[in-house]
Amino acid sequence: MRLSDHTDYGLRLLVFLGASTDRRCSAAEMARRYGISYTHVQKVVQSLEAGGFVETFRGRGGGVSLARSPADITIGDVVRALEPHMGIVRCLQPGESGCVLDGGCALTGAMVRARNAFMTELDSVSLDEMVGSSPGLVQLVR
Repeated sequence: MRLSDHTDYGLRLLVFLGASTDRRCSAAEMARRYGISYTHVQKVVQSLEAGGFVETFRGRGGGVSLARSPADITIGDVVRALEPHMGIVRCLQPGESGCVLDGGCALTGAMVRARNAFMTELDSVSLDEMVGSSPGLVQLVR
């Protein structure tokens, strides 16, 4: 299973924000710290905001902060929001199969079970656990 860069960056930004709950962070700061383009960070922040994971504030004192407690955000929820189709193989992507075995292949069922197991594991991990299990993380994001 490979997540898109967009989702990878989204998870990283949430970890950054989870370790910085005492303040709002700017997209420029997060871009600089992670070595990601500012434009890409803005796009990821928009997706996270649409998913209800972050809030954005404009103007002086503005920035980005978590919209909910880190304990209420599971990694599975974030991945589902940023990877809506989770098509591990082409036949699991809506309208894109093109396979001559479509509808009669046992591989599809195996891939669905694998995707479900993957997501079940991610559902068991909260952002709070991710941040709390990393000693020194707060110092890394400062």
